[in-house]
Amino acid sequence: MAAIYLAEQKWNVALNGRRSDESVEQLVTRLRQYGGEAHFFAGDVSCREQAVRVVRNVTEQLGRIDLLVHAVGPFIRERKWFVDHSPEEIEQMISGNLLSAMWMAHAVLPKMREQKWGRIIFFGFGRAGEAPAWPDRSVYAAAKTGLVSFTKTLAVEEAPYGITVNMICPGDIVGEKKEMRRSEVAGLEDPETPRGRPGSGEDVARVIHFLAADASDFVTGNMIHVTGGLDVIHPVSKKHARSPL
Repeated sequence: MAAIYLAEQKWNVALNGRRSDESVEQLVTRLRQYGGEAHFFAGDVSCREQAVRVVRNVTEQLGRIDLLVHAVGPFIRERKWFVDHSPEEIEQMISGNLLSAMWMAHAVLPKMREQKWGRIIFFGFGRAGEAPAWPDRSVYAAAKTGLVSFTKTLAVEEAPYGITVNMICPGDIVGEKKEMRRSEVAGLEDPETPRGRPGSGEDVARVIHFLAADASDFVTGNMIHVTGGLDVIHPVSKKHARSPL
């Protein structure tokens, strides 16, 4: 939805993923219908070399990169205690949620500094800035809270170059709701969310558009919650308890 929303506002859009498929090709075609350029660039940006290649290819195709929306973030829906995670899962969660953000930022920042203008947006979760305990989500939470510090640090380091760095922390916007408009969820009920309705992809896209604006240059280093007031953190484990050995 963020790509569609920005394309509607006449932004040129570069999409990234590990590989293309029919749905990606359809999205690129749709984005081009709004009048701007749209391209897909394959690459696993949790790998430094591939992140550098993606940024180089985007720059060669579009001329510059003004906005980086880092929406990479593997998440394991199954509730797991840390001890139950495999080493491969731990590496995947840290690489996907933290290292990929660092590699992409490291690749785009030199060009943004040359331009004296840039916007970087990462994604976290509600209350990530507090580094709270999040039982059953230990590795994901560790990666995202590390990303909070990285966001705040980059915001300070890059401010003199006209570059802002912020984090959006969505609520429980999952599945098809990620691609829905506000008008499509306005009539739906969500008893868990204080706002009373579920969130939509457009709710997040509107914040991205605001942060990408030239006039938002004084907004940097922030964790912006788009949650409808929902607190996703559970103070105790919801995984079935088991007796200690």
